[in-house]
Amino acid sequence: MTSPQLVLVLDSTDPAALAEFWASALHYRRRDAVEQYEVLVPIEGEGPALLIQGVAEPKQGKNRMHLDLHVPDVAAEVERLVALGATREGEGEIGPISWVRMVDPEGNEFDLATT
Repeated sequence: MTSPQLVLVLDSTDPAALAEFWASALHYRRRDAVEQYEVLVPIEGEGPALLIQGVAEPKQGKNRMHLDLHVPDVAAEVERLVALGATREGEGEIGPISWVRMVDPEGNEFDLATT
């Protein structure tokens, strides 16, 4: 029995614009655009695809699931993603683990933490 392929789906009122942000943020490339869908895949190596799905309604409330991006230099990544259109929302810490809470241009939460 093979494992299922993981594809993350993110709703968006402007999938093309949000695809631009997430392609840059994740170092992914745009593979396809079909109707209200944008498909992003890793430029190199393996990883889950990100499907950005166009929807009519804007985001409401907190995401039930979010992405954690583990990077070697959180401060530099915060600066890079803010320049792309993200917003820094705050910080969190549990014991030795710390992270920075961010939101993408449509308000979807994600965290940056050290690797």
